[in-house]
Amino acid sequence: QVQFVESGGGLVQPGGSLRLSCAASGSVFSIYAMGWYRQAPGKQRELVAVISSRGSPNYADSVKGRFTISRDNAKNTLYLQMNSLKPEDTDVYSCRAFKGVYDYWGQGTQVTVSS
Repeated sequence: QVQFVESGGGLVQPGGSLRLSCAASGSVFSIYAMGWYRQAPGKQRELVAVISSRGSPNYADSVKGRFTISRDNAKNTLYLQMNSLKPEDTDVYSCRAFKGVYDYWGQGTQVTVSS
C-alpha cells in the first residue's frame, strides 16, 4: 500500500512556474514507476509525465520543454517542475505509483493558470 501527500498547487499567472510535490509513504517507493496526470471537470484524465523506477522520464507532447518530472528515492518524493504555464494547463494534478497489478493514486492538487 502507498499513501501520498501532494502539495504545490495554486494560482499562477500565465508564463509563471509552480513545483508540485508528491510525498509517498507505506511501501518501497523506489520500485514503482511514477507519474503525474491531470484532469479537468467533465474531461478524461490525461498523462502529463511519467518516470521509471530507474529515473527515465517521458512527457506528453503538450508539456515537453516546459515541465520536468523527477524523483528523490531517498526522500520518497516525486516532483513536477512546471514552467511557462499556460491557461490550458489549468487542471487537477494527481500523482500515481504503479508496478504490475499495484496501482496507487494521490488525491490531487488544483493548478489554476489565470491572469
